[in-house]
Amino acid sequence: MTDRLIIVESPAKANTIKKFLGGNTKVVASMGHIRNLPKSKLGVNVENDFEPEYINIKGKGDLIKSLKKDAKDAKKIYLATDPDREGEAIAWHLAYILGIPEDEVCRVTFNEITKNAVKEGVKNPRKIDLNLVNAQQARRVLDRIVGYKMSPVLWKKVKRGLSAGRVQSVAVKLIADREEEIEKFVPQEYWNIYAMLQDKKSKNSFEAKFYGKDSKKVELANESEVNEVLENIKNEKFIVKSIKKSEKRRVAAPPFTTSTMQQEASRKLGFTLKKTMSIAQGLYEGVEIPGHGTVGLITYMRTDSTRISEVARASAKEYIEEKYGKDYYENRYYKTSSDAQDAHEAIRPTYVELEPNHIKESLTKDEFKLYQLIYNRFIASQMSAAVYDTMAIDINAGKYNFKANGQHLKFKGFMVLYVETNDNEEEEKDNQILDLEENEELKTKDVYAKQSFTEPPARYTEASLVKALEEKDIGRPSTYSPIITTILERRYIEKDKKQLVPTELGKVVNSLLMENFSDVINVDFTAKIENEFDNVAEGKEEWKNIIRDFYGPFEKTIKRVEKELEHVKIEDEVSDIPCEKCGRLMVYKYGRYGKFLACPGYPECKNTKPIVETIEEKCPKCGGNVLVKKSKRGRRFYVCENNAKGECDFISWNKPGTPSVEEKETKKKTTKRKTSTKKEKTI
Repeated sequence: MTDRLIIVESPAKANTIKKFLGGNTKVVASMGHIRNLPKSKLGVNVENDFEPEYINIKGKGDLIKSLKKDAKDAKKIYLATDPDREGEAIAWHLAYILGIPEDEVCRVTFNEITKNAVKEGVKNPRKIDLNLVNAQQARRVLDRIVGYKMSPVLWKKVKRGLSAGRVQSVAVKLIADREEEIEKFVPQEYWNIYAMLQDKKSKNSFEAKFYGKDSKKVELANESEVNEVLENIKNEKFIVKSIKKSEKRRVAAPPFTTSTMQQEASRKLGFTLKKTMSIAQGLYEGVEIPGHGTVGLITYMRTDSTRISEVARASAKEYIEEKYGKDYYENRYYKTSSDAQDAHEAIRPTYVELEPNHIKESLTKDEFKLYQLIYNRFIASQMSAAVYDTMAIDINAGKYNFKANGQHLKFKGFMVLYVETNDNEEEEKDNQILDLEENEELKTKDVYAKQSFTEPPARYTEASLVKALEEKDIGRPSTYSPIITTILERRYIEKDKKQLVPTELGKVVNSLLMENFSDVINVDFTAKIENEFDNVAEGKEEWKNIIRDFYGPFEKTIKRVEKELEHVKIEDEVSDIPCEKCGRLMVYKYGRYGKFLACPGYPECKNTKPIVETIEEKCPKCGGNVLVKKSKRGRRFYVCENNAKGECDFISWNKPGTPSVEEKETKKKTTKRKTSTKKEKTI
């Protein structure tokens, strides 16, 4: 008989924990959930106060038998599943299967899988937190009701196999709404005037930008307004009116939360959310490091808090002062959002002494990249601010005003290690600080104007969509990745490079849901429900009250929509391509792999064909048309139309006429990349 049985979710986590605990202890894995709602039916008894009808997951019978045997042979059982609502629910289901009473002190949690944390957790077990369990049940049951009641409407009117969801459909709506904004966007013309000026003493040249007239800002909307200004300043002297020198501090970004880690890994590393979370899970559960054994390298990766422990803070201080010097350390606390659950620390390395480069050989290439990102972000968060000398110059040309700015980085601080990126990949520019004097006359080398046009809002990327979901209070750290993964797999959206674009199927589904379920599929409702789930987790609300309040009006809406749509037929979009078998114009249909052409004469004529997408560029080998195709993972590639005939072997991931990845990398090394939200034309 074993003294202790500890049950975790994964074998990797079990292997790591085993090595920390001596004595007669057995550590086994449940392989995630062991009970769930059935897939074949609603699984929620609406007649019995919405009681969930859980069943043992198919295929886990042998595992359950093994767990029961291990439990029978153990003096004490500890449930050490992940420290979040999902982990608490898994522990609750395990307790049910193993016959452990609800008030048994058997629950063990740790925010990091280190020897001290694991031993401390086992020393201080607690009861299963039913508030956390019920918060998870509330989400699971409500989402099941929404999905299983709304999806059949899509099956009847669009195609079988589609799904709708409280959160996933809101995410599709955001992407579809953004695409509609882009399509409806009308560019607005605007102009800027620039003066290339020179300090007569130092001969240093710099650029000043037109601001306005008589110290009032003026927007230049067309060429005639520009010409008027240019004519009026043609003979004017450019005089320095005022110089303001100051110092600017740039503070480091906080250590990672789940969402900021996902965003930064997307921007800096090109990782998908799913990939980021998978790698982070492995780093959390443990990696074999020579001389250290199996080590959990990071703290728990599902968190919305920027809080870090005092022990971690002290370790960072010691590391920074030793490696960079005392000037580079700054004791800094970050304010956690008022909406954050703050159950766990921010994501940080568990051992500061395990520098990324020191353990690189023990990690895969991608593990190293993400670990280095997490490590550097954490250390930088405890470092001194970067300090800039700045200069703001006001210049007059008669009644007209120009402005110029300069800044110089005089102390790098945290920037010696890490600089946060943003969606536009813009960085702080280091411009020259000029030695000018007030009332000084400047030499005019050139005055010119640029025409520009406003641009539509950018499409969402995975990073910017996560940011939007978080800002709008949609979903929680554990749900961001599954949301985006689901709508990609359902082919409601697709990726165009890094941009998320709604498919025709996504647009049709979104339109149908918005017309009929706008009270459920909307940002405000989704955010309100998330807050109610939080109240359940805190013991402030009874979980079934949420379901009761929701179900009555929702059921009436379902019945109304089914009745209204009963005799409504959504017409297929007609193409201009005739069916080669019967001559009818083919229509667009939606299948498992997206849009295709089908004969409307079905079942008499069953002809279907794929939609062929071509590009303007011709095949670089034979001059034939180039077809656009997609791999099983949805990645676009290019193939010559003569490839299928065996007459040409051209096939490439790279679009003909565009630089290859290698050429882009070479260009990056020699040319500083410039990004702008404005399209400019010089005149």
